[in-house]
Amino acid sequence: MSEDLISARLHARIQRDFPDPGAAKGIEGALRKLAEELQDSRQDMERLLAAAVLSANGDVNAFRSAVRVARVDWRDLLMDGGLADEDWPGVLDEELGSRR
Repeated sequence: MSEDLISARLHARIQRDFPDPGAAKGIEGALRKLAEELQDSRQDMERLLAAAVLSANGDVNAFRSAVRVARVDWRDLLMDGGLADEDWPGVLDEELGSRR
């Protein structure tokens, strides 16, 4: 699994939502581990990881809950993060900024 799996725009959102440097670093570490666990889902990894961040809304405990949800069923994570529908690419661009 590549270290670059957290896109620049997702990294920026993590920094914004979790301004404490220790929290942001922990969130990114947890996302890398989650990515390994979910790689068999064959879903867009940025979508899955962003869903955890978006559903947390800046709350570390809510983020931990999102990770637990993802481990049970990643589809529920997408629902909670607002990225379950066909328009998810546009929603992701809205939430994280467009890809450059």
